Amino acid sequence: MAGRSSDRRFGGDDEQVNIAVNRKAFHDFSVEERYEAGIVLTGTEVKSLRAGRLTIGEGYVRVHKDEVWLESVHIPPYEHGTYQNHEPRRTRKLLLRRSEIRRLTEESQARGYTLVPLRMYWKHGRAKVEVGVARGKRNVDKRDDIAKRDAKRDMERAVADRYRRGLG
Repeated sequence: MAGRSSDRRFGGDDEQVNIAVNRKAFHDFSVEERYEAGIVLTGTEVKSLRAGRLTIGEGYVRVHKDEVWLESVHIPPYEHGTYQNHEPRRTRKLLLRRSEIRRLTEESQARGYTLVPLRMYWKHGRAKVEVGVARGKRNVDKRDDIAKRDAKRDMERAVADRYRRGLG
């Protein structure tokens, strides 16, 4: 009954469990579209991911010869690995449908757009990467986002304070 597929830490039946989220991407880019991709990993990389070890912030995605590759994502070597441990920053292949690869190729060649990994997560016990088609933000846009987030937080505090006092 307590099999691996139903274990919450590894993305059981219907749920998605985040391994890492690229918060820097949401700050620096405006995400237009999202794609879910599988990823080709070695055994020690999977074990390292199951331990929750991953740095995705510096990563990027590129399309080369009708294949999609994830680059500069750091998965540290597995602690109990042997001489067969993996290279931490190796290029990893992403698995997408041919039509999605064609669309990603067109969108990444459009001026101002780039492909960024947004998050890595477990889904049905398999590692998945969410790839975003994004446009870089200017500093003015970043300041606007920060101002909106602060205003929303202030409103939520005011409402919570009002209910706590019994006025709501």
